[in-house]
Amino acid sequence: MAASRKPPSDSRSLEAAVATSAAVAAALSSLRGKRLAVALSGGLDSVVLLHLLRGLAPRLGVRLSAIHVNHGLSPNAGDWQRFCASLCDELGIPFKAARVRIRRQKKGIEAAAREARRAALARAPADAIALAHHLDDQAETVLFNLLRGTGVEGASGMPAVGRLGRKALLRPLLGVPRGAIRAYAARQRLAWIEDESNADESLTRNFLRRRVGPLLETRFPRWREALARAARHFAAAGLDARALLRAYLKGRGLRAPSEAKLVEMLKQLDANAASVSHDGMVFRLFRGKIYPEKETRASSFNSLAWNGEAMLRLPGGELRFRRVRAGGIDPARLDGRPVEIRARSGGERLQPDPRRPRRTLKNLFQEAGVPPWERERLPLLYCGEDLVWVPGLGVDARFANAGSGPGIEPQWKGHR
Repeated sequence: MAASRKPPSDSRSLEAAVATSAAVAAALSSLRGKRLAVALSGGLDSVVLLHLLRGLAPRLGVRLSAIHVNHGLSPNAGDWQRFCASLCDELGIPFKAARVRIRRQKKGIEAAAREARRAALARAPADAIALAHHLDDQAETVLFNLLRGTGVEGASGMPAVGRLGRKALLRPLLGVPRGAIRAYAARQRLAWIEDESNADESLTRNFLRRRVGPLLETRFPRWREALARAARHFAAAGLDARALLRAYLKGRGLRAPSEAKLVEMLKQLDANAASVSHDGMVFRLFRGKIYPEKETRASSFNSLAWNGEAMLRLPGGELRFRRVRAGGIDPARLDGRPVEIRARSGGERLQPDPRRPRRTLKNLFQEAGVPPWERERLPLLYCGEDLVWVPGLGVDARFANAGSGPGIEPQWKGHR
């Protein structure tokens, strides 16, 4: 094993890269007298990180250790653990191994292993965990997430400083390219292990790293830096969104959510979830706009006859009927037939514009920008079996008051 006990003499370039991240530098400074554990897989990146932090630890005043998570997925897993233990013994760094069991999930073996690893690191006896993710990892993560159709959070990539339960999570090498890490290891004559699964291109990340990355580099030599820079922009936008949502809630007199709840609310809203509940309110996102309303149990209504009343109270609001001098519904076209208010059942058609064909309410609602959750609550006005009027869409051409005589104008005021 070619690892030196003395601090690296040519580590200035990597140290400088670590120092350029103000967040990482501040986080490391705050750990004086505390425990910092390096997540050591035995691969190139984590070996370099451990070697680098070993040199920085005396100046930082941190108690450095290493933890190896043994997934047991490879027949060489035992050899990797023994390698990590031997390396830490040679460097004089306390070492701990954690054996985990992988439960296969629908998300795949990669996701299951990642969750098990995070759980093991969260239990580690340390105040902070250092991970060896670097610039190439960040670019590949952003690209992977974008290809999956991610929102702002996924496009933000990995943060240089984050949280893992009660622990700080640091990525000191996030701004360092893989080439610089490999060059450092060569100069320091470090030994490491190669995970045979890194050659398996059936794994998406390996495919991106081995096939897509080199192809991008032929046209965009600095694609990694560009994606990492984009990730920082997305992260800043995400922080702005948190501030806006917090201010929005405060302006409505609602209690402030925890940071974790706020992040989860934004994640769900960004994914156009059906609803996000908070402090007795429900928030929904549709076409970039947030719709708030009181959190109440949805209620439907049965068919209800209209006998000329000025207002009808329904479970979701009030339906009012105004007498107007022109426009609206032509009373003569109702022809004395029974008029009813019914809930939507599906398949209804309306012709608000006599110059266009009759169309489904689904298409008309989409065109008018009526949010999906409101469409099922709206009261539809029928004359016999003919649809006369729909809130937000208007009067069917067959019943429209085209002349100058008086008409009836329904108005729907839903509860918010």
